[in-house]
Amino acid sequence: MPAIASRFCEQFGLTTPIALAPMAGAAGGALALACARAGALGLVGGGYGDLDWVKTEYEKAFTQTDRKTLKRLGMGFITWRLNTDASALDWVLDQASKPAAMMFSFGDPSQYAARVQHHNIPIICQAQRVEQVPKLIEAGAQVIVAQGGEAGGHGMRNEFARGTFTLVPEIADWLAKHSPDTLLLAAGGVADGRGLAAAMMLGADGGVVGSRLWVTKECLAPVAALHQAVDATGDDTARSSVFDVLRNLEWPAPYDFRALRNDLHRQWEGRLEPLRQQPEPARKDYQQGVSQQDYSRAHVTVGEATGLIHDIPSATTVIETMSKQANKLLGLG
Repeated sequence: MPAIASRFCEQFGLTTPIALAPMAGAAGGALALACARAGALGLVGGGYGDLDWVKTEYEKAFTQTDRKTLKRLGMGFITWRLNTDASALDWVLDQASKPAAMMFSFGDPSQYAARVQHHNIPIICQAQRVEQVPKLIEAGAQVIVAQGGEAGGHGMRNEFARGTFTLVPEIADWLAKHSPDTLLLAAGGVADGRGLAAAMMLGADGGVVGSRLWVTKECLAPVAALHQAVDATGDDTARSSVFDVLRNLEWPAPYDFRALRNDLHRQWEGRLEPLRQQPEPARKDYQQGVSQQDYSRAHVTVGEATGLIHDIPSATTVIETMSKQANKLLGLG
């Protein structure tokens, strides 16, 4: 299969311009490793920086592979959470097998960039608005991820979110003028070869895939949750802070969370302040839903692209299918 011409592939030794979104609690070592073996950049989701979790999942990916695949494995962290505890980041940087890339999302990565750059590890930073890009480049980002509001999980809340289809070319134009060596990846709604090809046509060097790789055999989410995503459409998702409050996660403004809109979510839509003032009964209800895998109460973390997902294949199958479709649409075979 002819490779898509991409600076992203060239820099990281990839055969397809796809990166696994470092999804907290879901993108573990097995999923990242499967993506890397399939020719994509596999990013383990360091998330909230739980050191024991990071150690376990990092070792699953980084100790079971060859040198070629190792060059396609990286890590991702929630930036603002590192301000509380950066021990997981420091542990990763102390390992003999260093990540091929380090991704920071949601916050100013400046104070951590020097640690990463000391090890010559490329830095990837996620942006939701054009105005964030100059500061991220100043902090040391070599790759910018333009995340549209369609994305699952955390992102910019609706008042400030941008659509992927306009955000990507606007950032591409800005980079071409001000920082032409900086690479650009598109995130938010990239779930098949059409989305990947569209991202490339809009000026991206590749795409970051979340929801489509969340619904795979290697994902750490419960299988019952994956089936919920398969049965849903993009209309069934919503973006709010409801599930953050239910999980006792103090996310900073202006970020919130997209997931499937279930019964418990509907109960608290438009009632965030009462929920914040007396969260315990609702949290108990939510926690029971999680323990019972009752997704009328527990959350399912997918974005609007869930309507494009109709099965639960391996990550390898997803990447191969997306790449072949994108190649065909881009006229490469």
